[in-house]
Amino acid sequence: MRSTAGVAIAVVMFFLTMTFSPGCAPVGPNYQKPEIKTPDAWHEAITREMAKQSGATLQTWWKIFDDPILNDLIEQARASNLNLKIALSGIAASRARLGVVSGQELPEGNALGSFTRFKHSDHGPLKQSAPAGGFEAQNMFMLGLDALWEVDVFGRIRRQIEAAGAQYEASIEDYRDVLVTLFAEVALAYVEIRSCQRQIQCAEANAAIQRKMLDLTRARYSSGISSKLDMAQALSNLSNTEAAIPPFRIRLHSIINRLAVLLDTDAETIQAKLGKPAPIPLARENIGIGVPADLLRQRPDIRMAEKELAAQTALIGAATAELYPRFAISGFFGLETGSFSDLGGGSSLYWGIRSPVKWNFFSGGKTRSNIAFHKEIAQQDLFKYKDTVLKAMEEVKNAIVAHKQEKIRLNWLLAAVAATKEAVDLVVVQYETGLTDFNNVLTTQKSLFNQQDELVASQASVVLNLIRLYKALGGGWPIQGDGQEMTAEMTRKSSSPVSVRD
Repeated sequence: MRSTAGVAIAVVMFFLTMTFSPGCAPVGPNYQKPEIKTPDAWHEAITREMAKQSGATLQTWWKIFDDPILNDLIEQARASNLNLKIALSGIAASRARLGVVSGQELPEGNALGSFTRFKHSDHGPLKQSAPAGGFEAQNMFMLGLDALWEVDVFGRIRRQIEAAGAQYEASIEDYRDVLVTLFAEVALAYVEIRSCQRQIQCAEANAAIQRKMLDLTRARYSSGISSKLDMAQALSNLSNTEAAIPPFRIRLHSIINRLAVLLDTDAETIQAKLGKPAPIPLARENIGIGVPADLLRQRPDIRMAEKELAAQTALIGAATAELYPRFAISGFFGLETGSFSDLGGGSSLYWGIRSPVKWNFFSGGKTRSNIAFHKEIAQQDLFKYKDTVLKAMEEVKNAIVAHKQEKIRLNWLLAAVAATKEAVDLVVVQYETGLTDFNNVLTTQKSLFNQQDELVASQASVVLNLIRLYKALGGGWPIQGDGQEMTAEMTRKSSSPVSVRD
């Protein structure tokens, strides 16, 4: 008995030493962050100019517009958006998965208990030893514990925990990426709504002017001063302007519906909130875009791609560990007796300990194929990571150029509209005095309407491109928080009552 116990203890100590020894590193490659060569500065002159600017924080970039309604919409989206809730649930699921995988490091234990009442057959194999009158019914009481602990000698479990941890971190970055996209989409929709409202106002104002012009041509025709052609052209001009308004309204309602989806509310609520026209928001300041290397730190999609690569690298190690034996320690002890009163006695004790070894030394090549599979997936994730970085840089450059060039175009359109307004006033006076024909009036009015429409669109595009730039930079989440914002959000969600809407 003493010899057996000594051997068991020695086996346990050996595996403990093997498991926790610093020299017992898990098999497979250790993850190393890929080196991505990024330029020290942006090459485009206008890009370098913006990189030097400093302003509001990228975390809350929408506040540069100083628009309370936009701020309120952003906060409503943060609280209600369904994609955001899905991403938050994904974090919780990944964290739970990490807990499941981490639990493999600890022993598994089971409590056992049973009561059995049995009777041997009088004509069975034991009939030779049957007492006179046959066997009597007997009781058997049993209480015990058993435990199994896999000793992670080659790091299979540690690599699985490493992979699950990286996947959990990737889910956090996915949540942040949804935040970045969501806030940008809300702001884009809001600006487009204000743009549509302004375009409708311009069209209606031009229609009012053209309606007066139609009345003038009718009066001149009645007086015999103008021809019926002038009146027909005036009517045609007015009709075309009126016909341009319904598409604006269709687009307006379409954007309102899109915003309602983003906020998980109904379109009527958005209409009540934004139905009254308001100016297109203008930025009070710009936000410095930093240098290209900052994208690797700020953009959640880049950070997520890296975490996915780290997870897949760890899975290579977990797959490699299947080439080696698995060691475990198991044991059991308990009490077994035919009388309940004897259940606590020392003579009722039973126990055992063993050290099972499992080694799948032949698997028909499945193990090595699985290793090769995970290596190729890791290679794909590496390419995806590099591609994400390159596309992010492209997105930033394009957004900056579009923003700057649209500002130049806007300045020219402002000058053009001012000049055309003056031309319209002059040509109307000339027409009334008979110094020019109606065709010149018609041409200048059409030009004014088109230029005003382009002007509104350009004003909106300047802001829209700025929003796209801040989205491309990964703005909308606190990089210094490093996961704390998710912890707070998940705590808030878990403390809220569950409902159909939640």
